[in-house]
Amino acid sequence: MKTTRSRTLFQRANLFIPGGVNSPVRAFRSVGGDPLFIKQAKGILLEDVDGNKFLDYVLSWGPMILGHANSHVLKAVISATKRGTSYGAPCEGEVELARLIVKTVPSIEQVRLVNSGTEAVMSAIRLARAYTKRDSILKFEGCYHGHADHLLVKAGSGVATLGIPDSPGVPESFARHTLTAPYNDIKATEKIIHKHANNLGAIIVEPIAGNMGVIPPSDEFLPWLRMITKKYGILLIFDEVITGFRVNGGGAQALYKVIPDLTILGKIIGGGLPIGAYGGTKDIMQMIAPAGPVYQAGTLSGNPVAVAAGLETIRLLQSPGVYKDLEKRSKELAEGLGEAAKQAKISYYQTRVGSMLGGFFTEGPVSDYAGAKKSDTVRYAKFFNGMLNHGIYLAPSQFEAMLLSTAHTKRHIQQTIAAAQKVFPTLR
Repeated sequence: MKTTRSRTLFQRANLFIPGGVNSPVRAFRSVGGDPLFIKQAKGILLEDVDGNKFLDYVLSWGPMILGHANSHVLKAVISATKRGTSYGAPCEGEVELARLIVKTVPSIEQVRLVNSGTEAVMSAIRLARAYTKRDSILKFEGCYHGHADHLLVKAGSGVATLGIPDSPGVPESFARHTLTAPYNDIKATEKIIHKHANNLGAIIVEPIAGNMGVIPPSDEFLPWLRMITKKYGILLIFDEVITGFRVNGGGAQALYKVIPDLTILGKIIGGGLPIGAYGGTKDIMQMIAPAGPVYQAGTLSGNPVAVAAGLETIRLLQSPGVYKDLEKRSKELAEGLGEAAKQAKISYYQTRVGSMLGGFFTEGPVSDYAGAKKSDTVRYAKFFNGMLNHGIYLAPSQFEAMLLSTAHTKRHIQQTIAAAQKVFPTLR
């Protein structure tokens, strides 16, 4: 595979951009080699600057659930752009997107649009602290909630990929208000809650962990979190930046029938353009300025182009059979990969919820961050590069999800399985 142009661009990028990339995992450091620079994308095909083409299972880390450059979304974006790219004032599109979110996501009665998932989480936690008048929050090891100072404590995603336990530059006084517990571990979490209940304002969780690989919740975990938070007057926050509109039209909370107090959204609700949102019950959300005293603002919040892309994406996802078809294709792919690993006698523990797939090179099951870290990342790097050489673009990290879109067809799935059948035997 020729990568001359990508290598040249990466060398040039390193002169002007720290590490040569604008987000750490893109650097390919955990899988070896240099990153590929993408020239264009259509459907599920990525083409890099050297002309190599790949079937894409990263999907811009989640937003492209309809595939790249969907014609309906592009039409909506072009139409919105012709009317102006930013107003710094209210527009009709943001009202309609908010209405669709409220209508679809069970926990949300009112929603505030922002510019990224990190911003949404930061704002929701400020709101939760103000509402409960308590300073501490609890998060789970390996769950990633953006790069705000107080959340880079035992975070997953790029932090796990790069082997950074916490981040320099975060004052101890910030981090001391962030408690951590093992994901899926009710006993350990209960001990922490009992000890700190009087000062614990919120518990934030990825209802399906997607930043330490894909790890579903146990049957008891989310219902128990809902019960214990209500008991102690703690707000429960679901970070559905990945799962929102992906595993179900109403997110993981609709899938598992557990309703949080606040929900974080992003990725899919922008249809590939920068966006984030946080929402919840009206009594909580009415504390946000200008309705209430909790301040949060943003120049590009409710951006007319981003909301146009998000609106069209959500409308298309509401077409009959969309999630049923995604489930069918995802199941077919998971079964094919599992069989390929089995035939090659490779230990490969699989996880899946809807169109989110995970795979760990471990001997036993994975249910938390400690288990995820036992995965053989050297073997994953070989798997990644082997699949890349066969035209399959996976996340350049063991600790990210494999994602499907409505543009993935049966032929694409079969092509991917055929590649895996060739690559798995090379991992022995």
